[in-house]
Amino acid sequence: MATPAQALSGVTPEALPTPSLLVDRARLARNIDRMRTRLATLGVPLRPHVKTAKCAEITRLMLAGQPGGVTVSTLAEAHDCLDHGITDILYAVGIVPAKLDAVAALVADGAHVTVLLDAPATARDVASRAAALGLELPVMIEIDSDGHRAGLRPDDPALVEAGRILDAGPGTRLAGVLTHAGDSYQCRSASALEAMAERERVCVVGAAARLREAGLRCPHVSVGSTPTALYATRLDGVTEVRAGVYVFMDLVMAGIGVCSVDDIALSVLTSVIGHQHERGRMFVDAGWMALSRDRGTADQPIDQGYGLLRAPDGGPTPDAPDALVVTATSQEHGIVTARDGAAVDLSRWPVGSRLRVLPNHACATAAQHAGYALLDERGRVETYWPRRGGW
Repeated sequence: MATPAQALSGVTPEALPTPSLLVDRARLARNIDRMRTRLATLGVPLRPHVKTAKCAEITRLMLAGQPGGVTVSTLAEAHDCLDHGITDILYAVGIVPAKLDAVAALVADGAHVTVLLDAPATARDVASRAAALGLELPVMIEIDSDGHRAGLRPDDPALVEAGRILDAGPGTRLAGVLTHAGDSYQCRSASALEAMAERERVCVVGAAARLREAGLRCPHVSVGSTPTALYATRLDGVTEVRAGVYVFMDLVMAGIGVCSVDDIALSVLTSVIGHQHERGRMFVDAGWMALSRDRGTADQPIDQGYGLLRAPDGGPTPDAPDALVVTATSQEHGIVTARDGAAVDLSRWPVGSRLRVLPNHACATAAQHAGYALLDERGRVETYWPRRGGW
């Protein structure tokens, strides 16, 4: 039996079933090159976050020219990376002692796994369990640089307390500090993004300085988000940058000015399955199971609904640039309307015709699919790349 890659190679997107997840190789390559060039200019290596693509082939492209380490958000991603020869793995989600048996199994198979936490009590429990498993586990402390999510503030006394517990071991050693400026997704200008990037840097470098002043080693200082990585003007004191969504880009990134709509490499191929003439709208076979429930552009100046419609070749629809949007979804149905409220010209889109939907959040949309149909520069399917799901 032919593999998906063999069966799909060389066909046009018209031959694909719908919905299908498409990746434009040229856009993918440009996005990867942009991040690599930017960080080379700033003199800091990239530790790519593989959570967006969860795909060995794309991870290899992201790693090209980089030292070799990756960031993961699940242990399933860690296993997949190790299966493909990548051993330097940062698990950048707060660790709990119950997951350390799985971490120990990865280490036994040859992985160098670094984990993350943000509280002295967790540090104590992790150190105890790691020692029982015979590990000497490198641990990063998460720093809150923007009030967006988890982490310790740089001036929190618990920072040094957690550092001392990890440094004392046995079972752990303090590997450094890490932050994620998730609030960068709320920025609305280049100056705001630059300011957020500097705030991220100052917070985590300051946290590293506090640990060192307390006599603790803090070898690694890690920052990371696609917006701040691309808009940082200096990274003094930072040892690595983590980013993931840059590989595809999406409508949220376009909405904050990090990329243009034409930079988005990921789309969902869909078929028109019905018309509603009296309401001037149509239906496609990409519902929330294909697009995800993500509404990340809802609070942006331009609300993209559940996704922006593009022509079959990936360019603007002939209706008008940025005219058609998936404004509502059910499990397998997407409702397409015109952004300005006018009736859709249904004669342009007979039942069976095809469109592409650009995603609000590339990570969430990609997670709905088993793999990617990779399009070459002619718009034909070059191959099929599987994804690794699960936790």
